[in-house]
Amino acid sequence: MAKYSPLRMRLLSMGCMFGLAVSLTACSSDPKLYTLAPVSGMVQSGGPVVVEVRTPVVPSRLDRDTIVRQNRDYQTTLATGDSWSEALPDMIAQTLTTDLSQRLPGTTVVSQGDAVTTTPSAYVEVTIRNFEADAAGHALITGAVSVHPAQKMIGPVLTEAFAWQSPESAQLNTGKLVASLSQGLSVLSDHAASRLRSLPSTSR
Repeated sequence: MAKYSPLRMRLLSMGCMFGLAVSLTACSSDPKLYTLAPVSGMVQSGGPVVVEVRTPVVPSRLDRDTIVRQNRDYQTTLATGDSWSEALPDMIAQTLTTDLSQRLPGTTVVSQGDAVTTTPSAYVEVTIRNFEADAAGHALITGAVSVHPAQKMIGPVLTEAFAWQSPESAQLNTGKLVASLSQGLSVLSDHAASRLRSLPSTSR
């Protein structure tokens, strides 16, 4: 066994302690938190008196703390060190609620679970399948949306497919990706607002 002098043993010990300190600092660093933001759209007249945005259905691969950056080559890539500021389904619902409130000023729009006592006259229900960048780096939102009166109707509730892709690539930049996804939700809000305005007058 090799023998080391007391000075060398001390230096080795200090080196190990420094490496451990660096490792602990790296592990304890806080992630960057990102939040979806409402995007203004065209104001539309009419619509139900009260609309409830149901909490969207989001797949488990997207519903996580760390932001899913891209889906490419059969792999889901995470934005290491970048996280959502709150649960993704709740944040999508709140963003849609704010977007719809701006577009339908004569309508009270609430999110499912809000502390309100009013009874909704219509619902907006959304299912999310993609909410990340595609293989080319463009922000992609796909899924389905249903807008329907709250009272029972004859026949099934119609659900429409929804697909949106950003015109520019996010270039694997998390901030740009989140901004683009916020823009995509505004397009979804435009569509939902138009459908809400066309509901039968009995929903008012």
